[in-house]
Order: sequence, then C-alpha cells, then structure tokens
Amino acid sequence: MAVVRDLRVLLRFRDFRHLLAVRLLSQGADGVFQVALATYVVFSPERQTSAAAIASAMAVLLLPYSLVGPFAGVLLDRWQRRQVLLYGSLLRALLACVTAALIVSHVADWLFYVSALCVTAVNRFVLAGLSAALPRVVDDDRLVIANSLSPTAGTLAATAGGGLAFVVRLVGSDSDAAVVLLGSVLYLCAALASLRMARELLGPDPELVQPRLGAAIAGTARGLVAGVRHLAETGRRATAWALASMTLMRFCYGALTVMVLMLCRYAWTPATSAESGSDEGLALLGLAVAVSGAGFFAAAVMTPWAAGRLGPALWIVTCATAAAVLEPALGLPFTKVPLLIAAFVLGLVTQGAKIATDTIVQTSIDDGYRGRVFSLYDVFFNVAFVGAAGVAALMLPPDGRSVALVVTVAVVYGAAAATMARFGLPRQH
Repeated sequence: MAVVRDLRVLLRFRDFRHLLAVRLLSQGADGVFQVALATYVVFSPERQTSAAAIASAMAVLLLPYSLVGPFAGVLLDRWQRRQVLLYGSLLRALLACVTAALIVSHVADWLFYVSALCVTAVNRFVLAGLSAALPRVVDDDRLVIANSLSPTAGTLAATAGGGLAFVVRLVGSDSDAAVVLLGSVLYLCAALASLRMARELLGPDPELVQPRLGAAIAGTARGLVAGVRHLAETGRRATAWALASMTLMRFCYGALTVMVLMLCRYAWTPATSAESGSDEGLALLGLAVAVSGAGFFAAAVMTPWAAGRLGPALWIVTCATAAAVLEPALGLPFTKVPLLIAAFVLGLVTQGAKIATDTIVQTSIDDGYRGRVFSLYDVFFNVAFVGAAGVAALMLPPDGRSVALVVTVAVVYGAAAATMARFGLPRQH
C-alpha cells in the first residue's frame, strides 16, 4: 500500500520518529483524558447528569482550541518548540493529577472544570508546536506526506487512547480518577520522549522572531480580519458558503451527540441500579462512538471517489440532503439500533462534507491567506459544536427523547443543503 510505503520512508528520519513518538503519546493521553472527563460528567453513578453539564464539558474540551488556537503560533514562534513540548507535557501531567484529586475530593463543579480547562488549553500549544516543528525533521520533498500521515496517526492515537480509557473504566476500575491518572502517566511519557531531541532542533531561529510580542499579537488579529475580507471577495463567496454549510452540519452533529449521551445515560439503561445502569450506558456510548468512527473511515474511503465524480460542492449538498432525510427517519423512534445506524450515517456525511470543504478551501484560497482562513475554519467548527450543545441543553428532557430537537436538526441539515445548492455550486456559463 502507498500509505505504508510512505510511512516506511518517513520513519527513516530519526528526528521524525522522535517527534512522531511525542505526538502519539500526547494525543493518546488526550483521548484518555477526554473520555475520563466525559464519563465523570455523564456516567458517574453518584451524579445526576443534565444536558447542561454535558454542554459545559464540551465547552471545556473545545473552546480553548477556538479561543487560543489562532494566537498560539505567535508564542510558538518565540519559544523553543522542543521546550514547549517538554514543559507543556509536564504541565499537563501535573494538571491531570490535580483534576484526579478534585474528582476524588468531590469539589464544586466549577473548580473541576477550571482544572480540566487548563489541561485542554495547554493542548492547543502542544499540538500547534508539533505541526510547526514538522518541517525541521523531514526534507521539503517529503513534507506533504508527513503533513498527511502525522496528524492522521495522532488522531488514531487519540481514538486508541479513548478506547483504552473505556476499557479501563469498564473492566479494570470504576474510578474516573484512575483513568485521569492514566492520562497523566502518558503525558509524562510524552515529556520524556521529547528529551530525545536536541533543544534547538525544532526552532524557531532567533533571528527570525518578531521582536515585539504586542506587535505579533496585533498582527495576528489583523490577519484574521484580512482572512474574513478575503473570503468576502466576489470570486471566493462560494468558499464562504461552503464554510457556512459545514458549520451548520457541525452544529447538527453536536446537538445529536448530546442527545445520544443522554439516551445512553438514562433512556437505554435500567433504572434499578445506578451503578449497573451507568456501566451499561457507558458501553453503549463506546459502541456509538465506534460506529460513528467507522462512518468517518468510510467517508475517507468514499469521498475522493464521490467528490471526484460530483465535485466537492455537490458532494456537500448530497451529504447534507442525505442527513436531512435519514436523521429524522432513524432518530424519531429513539431506539438503539436505528440510532446506531444514524451514528454511522451522520459520521459518514459529516466527515465527507468536511473533507470536501477542506478541498475547496485549499484550492480556492490564495496561499498567502490559506493559514488564516483555516484558523477561522477551526474557530467556526468548534464554536458550532459547543453552541449546539448549549441549544440541546435547553431543548432536551431528562431522558434525552426530544422530537423537537430531532426535527430542528433535520431542518438545519436541509438549510445547509439548500444554502450550498443555491450559493456554493459552480455556475454554468
């Protein structure tokens, strides 16, 4: 396979192997920590979970990526990146231990969320540092391959970490604190792995650093505004509509995620024992996540062919239309098997639309603006997910069965399809 061959070539670079090891350990720990946070908020037997609590957890997990992300590069271009990986991983290990202690102590929720928020905020710097350091460990001819395979490997590591957390929680320990401590150990391993690289290896070169921090931050803010203006130009408005449609689809996926969490916790588990119901609900959630992940994988296989035949814009319309039709048909019974099928379908169409949107942005935005537009894209993507969780918190009853939410999501999917069909498709001349 070409992927295996490319990876074998990259692994010949010693420093790439070391950087990849840091990524795998770091993102594996992220997967463990995120599942531990979700299970503590949603599936602890002693807690009466609400949709509002789930929305708060999603805000903790995702908002730092949106708020800190565009400005993380400013500091990464001033600090030695190897040290960012080292001290960032050590700090996350320490903060994860603090989070575990707060879980055991049963402190006020806001204190727990502050601690978890600090862990995920540091993640943004580490992940950005891993991406910024990549050109320092491979040659220019292989940089595109490395940019493709390295983040993919990290995503798989995060998925594996999440799976490990599910297994530990269900089989080895009922303690969410123990799972958080497992994440802390993996963060510590990532810090130790970073020591295999020389301190100066990953840059930046001191002579290239912008001298004043304030000027660099202000320049970043101006750059984001320039990215918005670039999108608003007449020749690129179709790209803006693709981003808008993808944001709507991400909103839908976020709202349905909260609904499935509530169904797993209450509607689909026995009420006789809080502890056994919690374990069964957690197992159902793990199955739903796995099925949705299979949909993501199917999208990666199907989208290059489908977008090649239909064009990326029409493929987005197709995905959104399919979701608008199938989501209420599968969701309104509120039973396990149809909703697991829906998890696969929505994973496929959401990821398929995202791949197509990425392609549109990459091919239609000038190179000098591409990074800024992708930063905006990242903000829209995560804020939509968190906003959806907030809306779902207002609409969902305690057991998660809400006809109004399912119908609303179907309408939003239809709006995304109609928006893209009306404004985003290439015009025939």
